[in-house]
Amino acid sequence: MNGFSLHLQSAPLTETLVNVTSFIGADKSGSFGLMAGHERMMTVLEPGLCRFRPENGEWQYVAVTGGILYFNDGNLCISTRRYIRGEDYRTVSDAIRDILSAEEAVMHDLKGSISRLEQEMTRRLWRLQHGQEEVYGR
Repeated sequence: MNGFSLHLQSAPLTETLVNVTSFIGADKSGSFGLMAGHERMMTVLEPGLCRFRPENGEWQYVAVTGGILYFNDGNLCISTRRYIRGEDYRTVSDAIRDILSAEEAVMHDLKGSISRLEQEMTRRLWRLQHGQEEVYGR
């Protein structure tokens, strides 16, 4: 069976794996599978665990924080902010869970900062409109 090349791309790391025979991932519509010879395809991957099988090998796992998948002419390219690849399901699954939890905490803090900034801007605009503008640098 002919395989395809899997190109994993993130900011800190890029890998190319050859002779991959199948790939299973998930997008908003649910799980899907790709095999060699599949027609051109592009989709947005959901954060989570994908798996692929190298020719004459066992399933391997790649966890992504979401990303773009593009398949064309025997090349499967996955571009993501961050990914983890390995042969042990539990290790990869635990690692991506930790990463996603940390990213969620950062997003929560960022949303709080944005909310406080919006409140301060609203307060200052109200003061300017009502003649109570603050004078800076005096």
